[in-house]
Amino acid sequence: MDKNSFIGLVLIGLILFGFTWYQSRQYNKQMEIQAQLDSVARVEALQRAALDSAAALTALPDSVAAEGQAPQASIYKDSLLELSHNAAAEYLTLENGKIAVTFTTQGAQPYSVLIKEYKTYGQDDLYLIKPGAGNYSFRVYAGEYINTSDFVFSVVEKTNSSVVMRLPFAQGGYIEQKYELREDSYSVDNLLSFVGMQGVIPRNVSSFDLDFSVTVPRMEKGYRNESQYSKIDYYFEGDKKPEEVGRGRNGSRRIDSKLSWFAFQQQFFSAILRAPEQFASGQLSVNFIPEGDESHDLMACAADMRCEFQPGSEVSVPFEFYFGPNHFQTLKSYDLKYEKIIPLGGWLVGWFTRFVIIPLFNFLHRYIGNFGIIILLMTIIIKIAVMPLTNKSYMSSAKMSALKPEMEKLNEKYPKQEDAMKKQQATMELYKKAGISPAGGCLPTLLTFPILWAMFRFFPASIELRQQPFLWCQDLSAYDSIVDYGTKIPILGDHLSLFALLMAVTMWLYSKMTIGNQPAGNDPNAQSMRFMSLWMMPIMMFFICNNLSAALSYYYLLSNLFMMLQNWILRKFFVKPEEIRAKIKAAENKPAPKSKWQQRLEEAQRIQQAQLKEQQKKQRR
Repeated sequence: MDKNSFIGLVLIGLILFGFTWYQSRQYNKQMEIQAQLDSVARVEALQRAALDSAAALTALPDSVAAEGQAPQASIYKDSLLELSHNAAAEYLTLENGKIAVTFTTQGAQPYSVLIKEYKTYGQDDLYLIKPGAGNYSFRVYAGEYINTSDFVFSVVEKTNSSVVMRLPFAQGGYIEQKYELREDSYSVDNLLSFVGMQGVIPRNVSSFDLDFSVTVPRMEKGYRNESQYSKIDYYFEGDKKPEEVGRGRNGSRRIDSKLSWFAFQQQFFSAILRAPEQFASGQLSVNFIPEGDESHDLMACAADMRCEFQPGSEVSVPFEFYFGPNHFQTLKSYDLKYEKIIPLGGWLVGWFTRFVIIPLFNFLHRYIGNFGIIILLMTIIIKIAVMPLTNKSYMSSAKMSALKPEMEKLNEKYPKQEDAMKKQQATMELYKKAGISPAGGCLPTLLTFPILWAMFRFFPASIELRQQPFLWCQDLSAYDSIVDYGTKIPILGDHLSLFALLMAVTMWLYSKMTIGNQPAGNDPNAQSMRFMSLWMMPIMMFFICNNLSAALSYYYLLSNLFMMLQNWILRKFFVKPEEIRAKIKAAENKPAPKSKWQQRLEEAQRIQQAQLKEQQKKQRR
């Protein structure tokens, strides 16, 4: 290195050193001024607190003051924290047309949440969070571990839509909680700030813990139905749908990766907490409270979340609350996958529900206010839409009924069990001559199952049906009880649902119509299937639907009536037994062409018969 380069480097070093020294001196001066201001503020706060304490002491009875009791030992090192810990809480309310949120300065947290547009089943005010039934607090190390719920914050600003509360520290700085209620919305924005805390929170502290817990009250008629659709949901950024914990049973989940939001979900209402900067990790748990508990609460939900932040002179961490109904369009409007908490089924069933059932339901609701009529029209429209699929199955069933005399002849011809294979071959040959394809009639019916399942998921989760009356039913979202026993019967419950009973009766009648005219023969499997269809399925469906949504039982009732009508019309006007028998007689002397599937079936039957004969020979030996 030459002389000029060396001198240049030295000069640059001196300039940098001088600039750094000057900046440090200016910074120290500013810190001294700020310390003086903070000191004055703390002294004034202490003076006010001392005056308040003196006034409180003066107000005590003379007997207490005369005792000269020694003051209690301090819990916290920080004198201002000690004062805040012993202060009295205040309550402030923010409200709009949809919700009213009451906050308490004890922990600067929501104290209660009232949903204005809805009532409980008993027509009481609907509190998603009852007064004092929740906790929203933060735990952080600030020279000592503190929990914000242990301290009373001071209110520094209050408007019609926002409130700001602060917790000061004697060493300087404060924790600030700001809540802002959006206009005509179910959302509350929360901004947690650490201001001037660089001298209080060590630099190596880069996270804090958030605790949010709510004891959700019961709001609906039936505990079983309400609990079955209540759970905790949590969502990872970028996923198609949230994960869930609970659904009617106690559960917990440890999450070791970042997540965007979680929801304490009751059947029709939810408390959702979102972190735009995401939670680092967390623990979620839900415990359902027994039905007979005097508290009349549904479940206790808790979330213990870890949040990361960068220490500095002013750090702000945003959060967003949603306190409102599980209404599909409302939740979808946030574009945050909130609507995915509504249980609409898997990808196929969910797709059909979102793009067919819900739009059709909303369209009819624009012009019709009675939801019983809406369900009736939906049933008719859906049944007409799938009629091309079901007609083939019904026609096949009707033709098989028309072959009852021929089937009875086959039963007489092959009465023994060992002739089952021959009887099956003769039956298939008969179907072939009559132009009947049993398998072809089953497939279209299977294609309609996603629709039935979509309805099974849609009606109990549809808040539009909540507390909507129809005929004798007062709430289509709950069961309709025409008889209340006053005591629980296993499986059945403590009531009798008329819609569920009518649904089971129509299911029995439909089964009687479809298989009653078909000969059972001497096949034990066929007789068992007849018993299942005619008796077991209606009875099972009654027990299932007796405790579920009346709208669901009503839909299945209408669906059964429509299928009975459709089947009767096909048999009355489109299926002619004489023509079918004539077709069979004309084909008696003609060899029926065999399809590849039938050839493979017959080959399998021949192999099975040969194996059976071989086994019988071995047994004789």
